[in-house]
Amino acid sequence: MSRRLVIIPTYNEIENIERIIRNVFSQRSSFDILVVDDSSPDQTAVKVKELQEEFSQQLFLEVRTEKSGLGTAYIHGFKWALARDYDFIFEMDADFSHNPNDLIRLYNACVKQKADVAIGSRYAKGVNVVNWPMNRVLMSYFASKYVKFITRMQIQDTTAGFVCYRRKVLERINLDTIQFVGYAFQIEMKFKAYLYKFNIIEVPVIFTDRTRGESKLSSNIISEAVFGVIKMKLKSLFGKEI
Repeated sequence: MSRRLVIIPTYNEIENIERIIRNVFSQRSSFDILVVDDSSPDQTAVKVKELQEEFSQQLFLEVRTEKSGLGTAYIHGFKWALARDYDFIFEMDADFSHNPNDLIRLYNACVKQKADVAIGSRYAKGVNVVNWPMNRVLMSYFASKYVKFITRMQIQDTTAGFVCYRRKVLERINLDTIQFVGYAFQIEMKFKAYLYKFNIIEVPVIFTDRTRGESKLSSNIISEAVFGVIKMKLKSLFGKEI
């Protein structure tokens, strides 16, 4: 049986973490969870440790010493997964913006449709976003269009953070060369998979904004994405390491 790991980065997610963990474990298919917590002041990691007593064989926790960015949290999780025998590695937020019921749909896209990377896409069929203010919907939507134009990737939701990777994708990408730590991390991972000609498939999902806790999106993260994409594309054109 294929082993599947869901990586959930956390920083101050005490209001969501137990619900999201129980929801993932309630799915009909079996998933393990790795929580990568950046020493949340609200004791998120303490709650995870409590839950580990109940889910000792499925729930794992890595606590980092400081808040170091979403991208580095996922890189930490990827390396942890590759050191073990996981075949499919998922990215998912803790705040229910990504529906755990869609995990199996991403997995099926890899198994049944032969995807190497399956993206839970907000924009594959129109705009499927709930509870976002219009300015944020427009910013996200046109950011993906901008990235698509610059990189030439045929992906509608280039900034999506709900993704399933086959193990071989993460083994091929040199994770130590990933430069971006925020919003642009998601773009960079997709771009490298695209340059290596992996099969990327978008699975339409409905994205629902968090109802508990606070968003971590900032202007610095957006700036990194806007200017980083151009730099990333230029490096690929001049034959720099991907």
